[in-house]
Amino acid sequence: MLITFHSKVVAEVLMLSDHAAGILQAAGKSVGDKIPERGVFTVEQLGPAISGIERAIENALHPADDDDDDDKGPVAPMARAVGLKERAFPLLDMMRQSKDAGVEVTWEASRGW
Repeated sequence: MLITFHSKVVAEVLMLSDHAAGILQAAGKSVGDKIPERGVFTVEQLGPAISGIERAIENALHPADDDDDDDKGPVAPMARAVGLKERAFPLLDMMRQSKDAGVEVTWEASRGW
């Protein structure tokens, strides 16, 4: 399923529900087996949500992820895995700009996917 995040100050952010679930949990939203069809981050919730996602990114980074292994050749950019930091960046940017503008962030699940 596709999740669409909305804000009045920036363009929409689209994310697959499998990826959005972990980010929403890190942001403090309770997500059980299924992401709620609609949801909101109020202006007051945006600060703690941003902090929670940033903490999750820090916890996901491991020293073993560095390219310090000389036995391996360079990895082509298209062969690299997409991590939490890269997946969460568009939503984090939306949240930061929305917080600065005093605007809430909402999401909804697309039914056509």
